[in-house]
Amino acid sequence: MRIIRFFIPPPAWRLPVILALAVFSGLFVFAFYVSKAPSYLSDKPETCVNCHIMAPQYATWSHNSHRQYTHCNDCHVPHNNILNKYYFKAKDGMRHATMFTLRLEPQVIHIKKAGQKVVQNNCIRCHEDLLTEDPIKDLTRQAHDYRKERQCWSCHRETPHGRVNSLSSVPYARVPLPQSPVPDWLKKLLKNEQ
Repeated sequence: MRIIRFFIPPPAWRLPVILALAVFSGLFVFAFYVSKAPSYLSDKPETCVNCHIMAPQYATWSHNSHRQYTHCNDCHVPHNNILNKYYFKAKDGMRHATMFTLRLEPQVIHIKKAGQKVVQNNCIRCHEDLLTEDPIKDLTRQAHDYRKERQCWSCHRETPHGRVNSLSSVPYARVPLPQSPVPDWLKKLLKNEQ
């Protein structure tokens, strides 16, 4: 008994769908590369100036005494557990990326409520000894309790960013320059063709 096999052509929709998926996958990989997305998993301060709008904050931090002991994530990301850290980084980073991509960034950048809470908790995490010391030494009990109720930057306004108010506040700041998104192999190829 012979089995007869027939060629059944694939449905007509497969090729366009595969091509569309390939195009979107390529665009996703390109956007991932151009946005330097893997750098956001690190704690390097240079990552924060991937977008030029953070140049004043980077420049003022790099001239402050905190730069010797901290980086951006030490202050601006929660440290209670690793899941919360990366969830907060992703949530905040997506908001920043969306605003930057859509050109919605304000001239004057203000920290949001969630960020204020994180920064306050991190100030206390690092400087807890200043809040738990014996209040009789140098302060009255009332002043000691008042100090615990306030946000740290209500007194320490210039730590660690100085009086940065806008994108134009430090126009000639020395910050790491953005690198070209064109890969080296493509630069060589284009150079050889010329």
